[in-house]
Amino acid sequence: MRFSSFDEILRFYSDSKPDAPVFYREEYGENVSVSYAQFYSAVNWRSAELMSTDGACEGILCDGSYENIIEIFAAVKAGLQVVLFSENVEQPLVDFTDADILWGDPELLEELKPVSQPAAEKHAGNILFFTSGTTAKMKAVVLSEKSLCASAYNGGALLPMESSDILMCMLPLEHVFGFVCGLLWGLSHGAAVALGRGARHYFDDLSFFRPTVLSAVPSLLGFLMQRRLLNPELRLVLIGAGDCPADIPRTLKALNKRVSFGYGLTETSSGVALSLGDDPYAMTVCPDDTVTLGSDGEILIEAPTCVMKGYYKDPEGTAAVLRDGVLYTGDIGAFDNEGLLHIIGRKKEILVFSDGTKIYLPEYEQNLSQVLSGRDFAVIDRAGAPVLVIRGDESEMVDLTLRLSDLMHDQPINRRLKDIVIVAEPLPRTATGKIKRWELQQKVRQV
Repeated sequence: MRFSSFDEILRFYSDSKPDAPVFYREEYGENVSVSYAQFYSAVNWRSAELMSTDGACEGILCDGSYENIIEIFAAVKAGLQVVLFSENVEQPLVDFTDADILWGDPELLEELKPVSQPAAEKHAGNILFFTSGTTAKMKAVVLSEKSLCASAYNGGALLPMESSDILMCMLPLEHVFGFVCGLLWGLSHGAAVALGRGARHYFDDLSFFRPTVLSAVPSLLGFLMQRRLLNPELRLVLIGAGDCPADIPRTLKALNKRVSFGYGLTETSSGVALSLGDDPYAMTVCPDDTVTLGSDGEILIEAPTCVMKGYYKDPEGTAAVLRDGVLYTGDIGAFDNEGLLHIIGRKKEILVFSDGTKIYLPEYEQNLSQVLSGRDFAVIDRAGAPVLVIRGDESEMVDLTLRLSDLMHDQPINRRLKDIVIVAEPLPRTATGKIKRWELQQKVRQV
């Protein structure tokens, strides 16, 4: 069913199935449920409180709790601009987004302050998510409850959920994949959502809540599978927000779990395409979206119901990627003979040499993992040449050089590593485990 607002979802299910569970959460060690009617009542009560304030923009430090979700839905209903922050947000981002109300852990809020004056122009209905920032600085993407609901409908139209399902929510809500696929996907089907208890409970959340559906990033899923933490009731796993090693879907299928891989962007309110068949990397485009390829293979998306309004306070950045209603993704793709979409990589993760030779960095890194397995490393572009950045100690330089020499000997000269940079600290990554190449390149310049 297609909904256009969060309130419409809650009102519909509160009327049609008021006593049905909308959330499962832990209270004093017990798995307790909250009904749709109870949740809707809590949202309405908090919304009325927010309407009585003079604020125009609320910044919410997301911790994934039940109270956190109430605050998000209530702030949207109250007509505020809503910004979803991670709990480690810093003051400059608060100032940039004009947040004049802040919600979150009181201890964290002690280090932050809202802007002193409400924004001169109110932006009711805006919901701001930050991009992952893997190849450039993070941008604040302006979405809306309508675009997010449309995205949940799009995904659900291809991959429907039963009202009896329990969707496990373990992903950060400030990430659009977590918000749409870990929360709205379930609510839009009238299903229940089990609220994960954070990283310290990754070992026992699935056995505690017994979900039937799980949305996860590859790194989290790999962690759960290596430790055999998947519960027997789990029937469907949606993987997204990162490159997924082939052994993960293969192992899930061997465990009789249905697997779907999703492709989407913050700029499209999450999902654009989902795999529905045996090949997890061959994806069907969502109903509201039209995908074409540029002359260089760049994925171009027309999605009037889901695409962003733009980047907040960044008209130049918006114009660079959104032209005449078409989003230029920076991703490279291809269609197979059956019209299914395959993701090849990112333009900015491809090194292009003067002779036209190209290196797709994630594939290059996969090759290096033959001798660097288990190490924290990445390859970056330095003046058009591949450079290895690895966490370790300078005393390892000789050993690393020797270990890589045979591997590099089999590569054409212009594809060989030009340098090795050893750093002491962990490599910067997004919440979904992707390397922040732009940030890493900035750090390496200072080494």
